[in-house]
Amino acid sequence: IVDYIRPKGPQIEALYELKKTRLEGLEKGLIVAATGVGKTFLAAFDSKSYNKILFLAHREEILNQAARSFSLIKPDAKIGFFTGARKDQECDILFATVQTLGRIEYLNDQFFSKEYFGYIIIDEFHHAVSNNYGNVIEYFKPEFLLGLTATPERLDNQDVFALCDYNLVYEARLKEAINKGWLVPFRYYGVFDDTNYSSVDYRNGKYNEKQLERILSRNERADLILKNYLKYKSLRSLGFCSSRNHAVYMAEYFSNHGVSSCAVISGNGVQTENESESKNKSFIIDRKEAIYKLKKAEINVIFSVDMFNEGLDIPEIDLVMFLRPTESPTVFLQQLGRGLRKQRNKNYLNVLDFIGNYKKANLIPYFLTGDIKDYQKLGTKGYIPDEEEYPEGCFINFDLRTIDLFRHLSKEQQGLFERVTSEYMRIKESREDKPMRLSMYTYMDERLYSAIISRKNMNIFRDYLSFLEKINELNEDEENLIGTKAHEFIKEIENAKMSKLYKMPILLAFYNNGNIKLVINNEDIYRSFKEFYSRGSNAVDMLRDSSTSNYKEWGKEEYISLAKRNPLKFLKQSSSNFFYEQDDKFCLTPALQQYIDNEVFIR
Repeated sequence: IVDYIRPKGPQIEALYELKKTRLEGLEKGLIVAATGVGKTFLAAFDSKSYNKILFLAHREEILNQAARSFSLIKPDAKIGFFTGARKDQECDILFATVQTLGRIEYLNDQFFSKEYFGYIIIDEFHHAVSNNYGNVIEYFKPEFLLGLTATPERLDNQDVFALCDYNLVYEARLKEAINKGWLVPFRYYGVFDDTNYSSVDYRNGKYNEKQLERILSRNERADLILKNYLKYKSLRSLGFCSSRNHAVYMAEYFSNHGVSSCAVISGNGVQTENESESKNKSFIIDRKEAIYKLKKAEINVIFSVDMFNEGLDIPEIDLVMFLRPTESPTVFLQQLGRGLRKQRNKNYLNVLDFIGNYKKANLIPYFLTGDIKDYQKLGTKGYIPDEEEYPEGCFINFDLRTIDLFRHLSKEQQGLFERVTSEYMRIKESREDKPMRLSMYTYMDERLYSAIISRKNMNIFRDYLSFLEKINELNEDEENLIGTKAHEFIKEIENAKMSKLYKMPILLAFYNNGNIKLVINNEDIYRSFKEFYSRGSNAVDMLRDSSTSNYKEWGKEEYISLAKRNPLKFLKQSSSNFFYEQDDKFCLTPALQQYIDNEVFIR
């Protein structure tokens, strides 16, 4: 049987790109592919020639599923697990939970040396910005690290791509996967829900959970959901709820009206403000038992919060219900993807989405295109994509009242500058610190970033100090820098063209890790170039130009030659008021001397 397992469709394409990226000398890569196209098998195929493999995930069920897949590809490999209950070390392929292996006490030579694993796979890579993942990525030095995800864009805007050195190896998003027949199409019904979300407190991008739970757990709303559910004669459905209590409420309501249902929730049952309040826990079933019964059609609906966003493989699912506000494209596509796996005699997935006047509800038509990278089309015009922008074979139907709601919500959006200011305050509050350029860039809402980046007068990153001045966020030391030569220099760097990265080693040589130099020599330039291009992802420009592709063999002479014919030459031309050459040294204007020890300028 093993001999007949071969890569298919997207796996073949991705394997080719992975081979190519390693030939280019890159040591990390990210695969973005829709749920259901076989990312785990892809990882097994790609890592087959490596002796020691680590597969990292945040749930044991994901590890167990992955172990079964890897065993089919490498049947002779010794499988081990590193979890709360097991601490295997002597094995060929180790499947580890990040909660365990990511702890500092296990990241040492007593357990595994830094070079122990030749190939590391991180599943559901959009989680990798959390601390434990960072600990693993920082500690181990594999020959290659592969990140797998269907949805790299995060609601909190933390930069997932940076963890793979911005090396996106292969991409097959939802639309392409459906168009190529790798997933089934969907029939989506946007049902108008008159729930009044404006009565719920909204803070830091989230609704108050208790208040939200109360307005969603109403018999009137549950009856609307049930009546729509019954139209489609579903045998196996998933319903995504706002909280554990909401999931139990829905399971009880459906069961009491003749639809066999259960709730699968984390923790030890429902939450109550008063322990004396009795809640019916008989509708709560263990995850494994619920999945088994759903596959056998012994129950028809599983209600959950987020336990089935990832790591669920039930191709038989024929209907998905969104029963809570969906503002994150990542969560939306994860939940939609639960039902898109192909299955014999399954021609499509039905999707019921109950849409009220919650924040960003007007983005849902765009989420359904499956392309959540490009938000420029989303403005304040109530944009609804054309039919051809949706995946082929998909049917999308919005209640007319829902379309009116989208337009109304779009008109309520703030002006662009007010939105940027609000976003700054949100990041400041969530990070508990004033966001400077890098933090603002990293955590800024991607749609908002896309909106400002193409507008010269609105792009705050072209003059960040002036933006802080406009919103009264400067301290006294920062105010003293406004309008000075130092401020002019900062703006010059912020607006420098960086189509290639050649200027960065020069600027870093001047910066000198915060000990700013006004004069650098050939030795400084050589060291900075050598260090900068020792990091794989920085060398993409070098690798793609035949004249520099052999840079790993270069010495001082070749790096200095590159510096003189490219970044030094163009910095002198484009920024001659700051950069000049003298006595075979490259210099910054002496007018900056008084600022080189200024903490605000250095930062």
